[in-house]
Amino acid sequence: MHPTHDVSPHDTARTTLTSSRARRIVLATALVVGALALAACAPGPNPDVGTPTADGSPAGFWLGLWQGIIVPVTFVVSLFTDTVNIYEVHNNGNWYDFGFVLGLGLFVGGPFGASRGRRNH
Repeated sequence: MHPTHDVSPHDTARTTLTSSRARRIVLATALVVGALALAACAPGPNPDVGTPTADGSPAGFWLGLWQGIIVPVTFVVSLFTDTVNIYEVHNNGNWYDFGFVLGLGLFVGGPFGASRGRRNH
């Protein structure tokens, strides 16, 4: 004979409450971790914006564009030396940033670079 188990409605309700409580705890934990991750990624101010470089002028759009294009090489070099940085902090602000991001986008193929795979017809 197989043993039979009486499952009372109270046991089912308790299991449902425990499951619901566990889901709420997991959701709350995920929200807190997500909020902390977003806060940790927030950029800070750059106190050197607008201050001149060694040659007397802050980096502008064209230098940002060039540094965005060469960022893969610069990154590798920066791993082995403290005198090379991938981003010029002495810049003129938004125009340098725009050039840097545009140059980086040109290096990786622009917005459609990832979709240009080999297609078999």
